[in-house]
Amino acid sequence: MAINLQKGQRIDLGFTKMTIGLGWDPNEGMGYDFDLDASAIMIDAERKLVSEEYFVFYNNLHSPDGALTHTGDDPSGKNSDGDDDESIVIDLEKVDERVQEILFVVTIEDYERRKQNFGQVRNSYIRIIDNLTSMEIVKYELDEDFSIETGIEFGRLYKRNGNWKFEASGIGYRADLGFFLEKYYKGQIIK
Repeated sequence: MAINLQKGQRIDLGFTKMTIGLGWDPNEGMGYDFDLDASAIMIDAERKLVSEEYFVFYNNLHSPDGALTHTGDDPSGKNSDGDDDESIVIDLEKVDERVQEILFVVTIEDYERRKQNFGQVRNSYIRIIDNLTSMEIVKYELDEDFSIETGIEFGRLYKRNGNWKFEASGIGYRADLGFFLEKYYKGQIIK
């Protein structure tokens, strides 16, 4: 049976091969499909992106160290049928030694033109599945009303004293994918 976390709670992970599943259900009748995008940001001890290639999302499905694989984009939010909308497969044994933290964020594509926000999305969650047993180990359901936010940090994996832990974050931003890239990028963004 999975452990249900509340915002800010943490758990030690005793396994290294996992899938991070992210799910959501947009409200019907909003005029447009909801294109929500899951991303993983691999950051170092200074809380900066190791390099651009360590920003794993729909246009960069694999981290260069082979540790993360994004399973692909669900542009309409209708592919899950009650299951994960997007997933990221992880092997912590392969994570580059510079990486101290992996953030999992979900953003709404084209939110300004479509007038969309997370207040119009329900049943949002992040969960961790142990790939060896296929069991759900931990789940965090976002139960806050993010009525103006367009980007959410759902959770994070982080390393402490050589061990990986997971924290349920639930931090909202009025931002897009570019915001997260700029926030954690070391150098100058090339546009």
